Amino acid sequence: MSSGNSKFVVYAALAGNLAIAASKFVVAAISGSSSLFSEAIHSTIDTANQGLMLLGMKRAEKQADEQHPFGYGREIYFWSFCVSILIFGVGGGLSIWQGIHQIRAPEALESAKWAYIVLAIAFVFEGASWLIGVREFRQRRRYSKSFWEQFKRSKDPTVFTVILEDSSDLIGLFIAFCGVWSSHHWQMPMLDGVASVLIGLLLVGVAYILANEVMGLLLGEAADPAVIDQIRSVVSSDPSVEIAGDPITMQLGPHQILLNIELQFHAGLDRDGIEDAIARIKAEIRNAVPDVTRIFIAAESLNRKPEAA
Repeated sequence: MSSGNSKFVVYAALAGNLAIAASKFVVAAISGSSSLFSEAIHSTIDTANQGLMLLGMKRAEKQADEQHPFGYGREIYFWSFCVSILIFGVGGGLSIWQGIHQIRAPEALESAKWAYIVLAIAFVFEGASWLIGVREFRQRRRYSKSFWEQFKRSKDPTVFTVILEDSSDLIGLFIAFCGVWSSHHWQMPMLDGVASVLIGLLLVGVAYILANEVMGLLLGEAADPAVIDQIRSVVSSDPSVEIAGDPITMQLGPHQILLNIELQFHAGLDRDGIEDAIARIKAEIRNAVPDVTRIFIAAESLNRKPEAA
């Protein structure tokens, strides 16, 4: 997936969440719905999250310099982790607090009609954003058979964060609808507070999943196993290579991979032959896996006996 497509997904989600958040706050104030207010917070947090993601994507495009010789690609992982903290602390915390307040001091809904209208509109916009994200995400399923496995393997947090947020938005809207309907139908305002607490717990769960996924990338996760297999295939098929070590990779960004590999060449090759072979292998690797941006090849014997101490 290209960086441009990732940005399109984030911009689409940002535009939808900004409009939805404003309408939710207005209707929450009119109706007095606690769960709708929690959903307004939810959409506001999502809007801020998309802003952070765009900031991270911009900073990740900075060129390598003396202080950061491998570039700034992993900045997107840092900002994605900040997003998970924001969802957990602000989104989940405020929603749970608002729900508990409504349960302890229930206030009857003033007008449920407008709440239903804004929930329906929000569901349409969130659904559209979710479909855009899923469509782009599916383009990368060549390395996986299941959607969940691809989510676990994804190295681009911008897209899977949007999908995760939009999925939680749709679930949250359903919970808010149930809260508004039940509290209005049975004249039990506390049920609206219960819905708000459930929305808060949903956000906490989403924050945990996102933080867990991004943490591995932030600490230096290896490339996708299928990518490593491609590298092995390229190296082992080269006629000059006698023995190839295991590729050691690190994800430097969504589309930046560091590769280090040890190779033992045939004994008949001189220095010039080895240099030509290394240049050829690097070109073949980059052609097979364009995301491999840094390649370090150690041309030495892999079965050399260790020297005695």
